[in-house]
Amino acid sequence: MSGHPVASLKDLIRKFQNGGLSDDEFVASFETALAQDPTTPSQAARVVIEENTRFPFPPAVYAEVMRRIERRGATQYEGTTEATRLAGTETGSMYVATPEPGTLPQTAHTKGVGDTLNGRFVLEECLGVGGMGTVYKALDLRKLEASDRKPYIAIKVLNLQFSGHPKSLMALQREARKAQTLAHRNIVTVYDFDRDGPVVFLTMEYLSGSSLNHVLKAPGFAGMPMARAMSIINGMGNALAYAHERGFVHCDFKPANVFLTENGEVKVIDFGIARGFLPPADESDRTVFDPGSLGGMTPAYASPEMFDHCEPDPRDDIFALACVSYELLTGKHPYQRLSANQARDAALKPVQPPQLSRTQWKTLREALSLDRETRTPTVARFLQGMSAVPGAPTRRPDPRMAGGVLAVLAGVAALGYYAWHSQRQAEAPAADSRAEAPVAPAAPAPETPAAPAPAPAARRAELSMAEVGKLLAAVPCSLLTATQQGQTLHVRGFLAESVGAARLREQLNGLPGAKALKSMAVDTQPLAADKCDVATMIAPYWSGNRQGGTASSLRLRGQGTQLTEGSPMVLDLRTPAQDSYVYVDYFAADGKVAHMVPSTHIPANQAPPGYSATIGDSGDWVVSAPFGTEVVVLLTTPAPLFAARRAEVESRQDYLRTLEKPLAQMARTYGRDRISADLVQISTRAR
Repeated sequence: MSGHPVASLKDLIRKFQNGGLSDDEFVASFETALAQDPTTPSQAARVVIEENTRFPFPPAVYAEVMRRIERRGATQYEGTTEATRLAGTETGSMYVATPEPGTLPQTAHTKGVGDTLNGRFVLEECLGVGGMGTVYKALDLRKLEASDRKPYIAIKVLNLQFSGHPKSLMALQREARKAQTLAHRNIVTVYDFDRDGPVVFLTMEYLSGSSLNHVLKAPGFAGMPMARAMSIINGMGNALAYAHERGFVHCDFKPANVFLTENGEVKVIDFGIARGFLPPADESDRTVFDPGSLGGMTPAYASPEMFDHCEPDPRDDIFALACVSYELLTGKHPYQRLSANQARDAALKPVQPPQLSRTQWKTLREALSLDRETRTPTVARFLQGMSAVPGAPTRRPDPRMAGGVLAVLAGVAALGYYAWHSQRQAEAPAADSRAEAPVAPAAPAPETPAAPAPAPAARRAELSMAEVGKLLAAVPCSLLTATQQGQTLHVRGFLAESVGAARLREQLNGLPGAKALKSMAVDTQPLAADKCDVATMIAPYWSGNRQGGTASSLRLRGQGTQLTEGSPMVLDLRTPAQDSYVYVDYFAADGKVAHMVPSTHIPANQAPPGYSATIGDSGDWVVSAPFGTEVVVLLTTPAPLFAARRAEVESRQDYLRTLEKPLAQMARTYGRDRISADLVQISTRAR
């Protein structure tokens, strides 16, 4: 068959995409082209899908065009040879047997607005179109019947080409499994996959908002201010970093796969062709199915290595993330929307956006590298470099400003508690303002010997805070920190009962320079010997010896730390200035550990940066026997500590042994400062 009809359809589509036709004119012209050209419906569908992948249609136009192709396929005998090719990909194709002469082929009906899937999901609105399928807002009749306040979900229905692929159901099952593995607040929540006859679909959470692609394509869009863009870049990057940590590369990251909700959340969607780059954990994870064999990439955002069919690598996603970030900041594609291979052949170089600092531009330029070996290796490094303040001064920032720089907005987040606010008072040692006296010029030697000049006064030794820190760190079974204000030393934290405040004060007074202090305030809680294993575990991560955004905090609400049987235990916590996973554990007097977060009361434990929350204000945790001295520990980590939620209560020794390995691995992978801990000690008694 001649390629001319297909070429004419492409010309018509590109004329529409370039603004030469209105939506109605294009649909009418497309209908005419279908009637006049001897193009098979499957060929026409393939052209539309390919062009839509290159430059997305308006969702309603795409849905209407595909319906007209389907209608034509239902009334036209397709093919005269023994087999007819149906929308093959580069790596594989599917064939359908030719029907008996005089009969119509069995054409699958593509579901659209107004249709119902499995008698349960009513498709009400087309939300978007991708290379593999169309996403609809759907009413879940079962939820409606149960008077659910949120009866809507989103459904992705595979398109005419993809749903006919013999591996389509397998692909959707893998997408659902991967999406359930990738449970992150910046990744859309996927519920399940199913089929209605030949129609294969995926159900997921319904989001109200718009695609990032719509933002970038808006008339007159010329880039966002850096602060606003960075909130989106961070959301996108956090989602990809989370997937990379679990061995997945998105493989088709682009603006159309980023959703901005009405409440300001960033959600990455469509992990349908995400591919693993790490070996499976065990043989049961292996599969002969490779979603990459179904094809699917967007040329403007695909790395050169994807065109060369290299193995997937996180740096492929980093290239796409950098392209999208560049568009957010400038309104333009870094390589004029050419594919990476075309840009490399043309030796194109992206232009530096004027609002970026030298560090930010170096970071973005490296992520846009057309060579994987010189490209930014991790999303974390990309986000760190992009977060550098434009025109950052070379002088050391005033520590008194740290609290203001780290301020964040409080909002609804995964933990679902009531907000709580804490105040931090920055402390800065008083500066020594003494000035040296000017030296007078030497006088001529007198006839009589001059009296010898008085010897300079010996400089008084000053207390070294570094030495104080070393001494406190060496105190066994303790969590201690010190600050100096003027000539007063403040020591606070938890001190082993075997040491005691008097002995600690004596040790501190023995340090060089301690005699110059006017006073020493030791404000510590005694820590019993049976809590030593807990203190040792959290000591490397304890927030008490930190300043700034890496610290978390846990506080007992109310007066004092003495709780009586029957009284509720209410705790206020705050997470560090980065995305984190929250673990709150109650170490009871009987040697058991009760897991407060996550738990059946609070199953979700993912929190945004600097999040304030309250536990127990609904009376979930009430003091009961056994009584004694107990501790509650807060741990925040950059990734989950465990693959699944632990039993509600377990042995303290078992839990501490289980914690040891993942904490050590996380410290090596992310750095010790990405883990934060705090502790509250309480005393409980019978009524």
